[in-house]
Amino acid sequence: MGAQWKQAGREANAQKKGQVVGKLVREIMVAAKLGGADPDLNPRLHVAVDKARKASVYRDTIERAIKKGAGLLDEKVEYETVLYEGFAPHKVPVIVECLTDNRNRTASEVRHIFRSGQLGQPGSMGFFFDRLGVVEATHTDAGRDPEGDAIEAGAQNVEPLEGDEVPEGSHGSRFLTDTKDLATVSQWLKKAGWTIVASELRYVAKNPMEVPEADRASVTAFLNELDDHDDVHRLYVGMK
Repeated sequence: MGAQWKQAGREANAQKKGQVVGKLVREIMVAAKLGGADPDLNPRLHVAVDKARKASVYRDTIERAIKKGAGLLDEKVEYETVLYEGFAPHKVPVIVECLTDNRNRTASEVRHIFRSGQLGQPGSMGFFFDRLGVVEATHTDAGRDPEGDAIEAGAQNVEPLEGDEVPEGSHGSRFLTDTKDLATVSQWLKKAGWTIVASELRYVAKNPMEVPEADRASVTAFLNELDDHDDVHRLYVGMK
């Protein structure tokens, strides 16, 4: 429930590599701008750098992105976060989070995707989502109690984490927090031996809807078209 929409295998596709690297570098710059240049004190930056390394982004590229984002170079980071909301086909609610240096261009292009999509349409989606802090983490101790750690860390809730983020021999959990508690919860979990996979503010669907298998293809195609846009950073989708 807590994760943003992900299309399995898209980041591993060779023809997507250049686009993926660009998005990872952009995330590093924004994370450094918001939280500083030290990954040990900036959970969002720590996760962004780790993802970039796993994607084989050059070390010099990562370091330059950190310095640029933190204002340590003459170049300024002009990116801003912009949200667009609407329905995917079959009335699936979607929030599109973009990082852009040209708000007008991005707005026009994202709206065009909604208009041209199969029954996609813009609209206010705030009713369908909560704004929460989300920490995804793994632990090598099979006997570790996620519920107990969630209470100690100050998280609101915890749920199992599955998928590629969980290494073999480890177990994973997704900790949901108040937005103001995100950094505190991340730091507590890190000290308790959890490996932080993600630490960020997200829109979490309140009641994700079931979409019949026959209808999922059109929803996925629409989401893929959005995700392929260079400025689209996150997709939050109210679908199981």
